[in-house]
Amino acid sequence: MSAEPIPTSPGPWCPDPTRQQRADYTLADLIALPDDAPRVELVDGVIQVTPSPTVGHQSISSLLWMWLHAHAPDHLRATQAVGVALNHNTSRQPDVLLCRTDVSPDRSLLRPEDVVLAVEVVSPGTRRIDRFAKPGEYAAAGIPFYWRVEQDPVHLYAYRLGDRIGPGGERQYELAAASADLVELTDPFPIKLAVTDLAP
Repeated sequence: MSAEPIPTSPGPWCPDPTRQQRADYTLADLIALPDDAPRVELVDGVIQVTPSPTVGHQSISSLLWMWLHAHAPDHLRATQAVGVALNHNTSRQPDVLLCRTDVSPDRSLLRPEDVVLAVEVVSPGTRRIDRFAKPGEYAAAGIPFYWRVEQDPVHLYAYRLGDRIGPGGERQYELAAASADLVELTDPFPIKLAVTDLAP
């Protein structure tokens, strides 16, 4: 008597190597990913798996989300790690963001015009991306405000979309405030944030 083979799982989902080389993934492919796909971002047609965040990173993100949730005006909603479709083949997931409250709560992919503020908490493995790539992409997409939070010690850099034009013809961010103690801003709403309260 022979036993039937036990079916095995084909393994976790991963991007197709040929399509990765061609860099031809689109937002439609991103939306169609299976439920078992890891957290990913789509950058110029290439799917990039996002590394797992640290405890400190998540603590800062959560504390900032709670602060924004408690202080943002009624027309803005604070949320975390929701995808933003920056163009047809690029989508990022800011660690924290403010979007307009008229955005349907069942959306998993926002448009740039839905987003008022994108925030990235910098980790050792994301320094270059968070300091250079993402602000350039967010500015090019027209997201009005970008914050970068550095760790150890916690230091917040707040940027707003300025009138300066970059090499690609897009507007660039300009620094509005930077502090490890207290950040005071008038936009996107009146803000007086004790940066020390974000320390894990």
